[in-house]
Amino acid sequence: MMEFFQSVLDWYMANLNYFTVWLLMLIESTFLPMPSEVVIPFAAYKAAQGDLNVFLVILFGTIGALCGSLINYYLSYFLGRPIIYAFADSKAGRLFLLSKEKVIKAENYFLRNGKSSTFIGRLVPGIRHLISIPAGLAKMNLRDFILYTFIGAGIWNVILAIIGYYVFEYSEKIFPYLDKILYALGALFIIYLIVKTVRNSKKNKK
Repeated sequence: MMEFFQSVLDWYMANLNYFTVWLLMLIESTFLPMPSEVVIPFAAYKAAQGDLNVFLVILFGTIGALCGSLINYYLSYFLGRPIIYAFADSKAGRLFLLSKEKVIKAENYFLRNGKSSTFIGRLVPGIRHLISIPAGLAKMNLRDFILYTFIGAGIWNVILAIIGYYVFEYSEKIFPYLDKILYALGALFIIYLIVKTVRNSKKNKK
């Protein structure tokens, strides 16, 4: 099992470049389960080694996040509330770890905070990748949406990039344990996806 994780990690790091950072962050900002925490810090770590430029990592990551948010925005804008809620409650939606409750939570957050929610929401776990859905449902001004989303996503990516650099800076101290830490994080993420899928399945059966 450890060798499997090592081979996956090696392959992932070898293929991590500006395009894959953009693509993965695009996916992360839609309703697909791809956390930014496994993209930007690793890319920043690679940048600290001299293979990438950290500022370009942040830029491409932020553009990717904006592109993914625009997908959610336009889908919500044109499909409307009934279809979005029906999809979130469907079997397909549950496969993407969506639920009606999550969309309601994001919409209530948007209604409470208005335009600034697209900025602040990018920093709130559980809301970040879904905040563009209520923005689209409310037909928020596109220029404002792009501005607030870009700034919010940019700040989040800067924070994650600093973490990646911090890990590299102290890699000599934590290196003996780094592989185990990464394996544990990877395993926990897989377990999280399985548990979340099972819970959503049981909840919908009830």
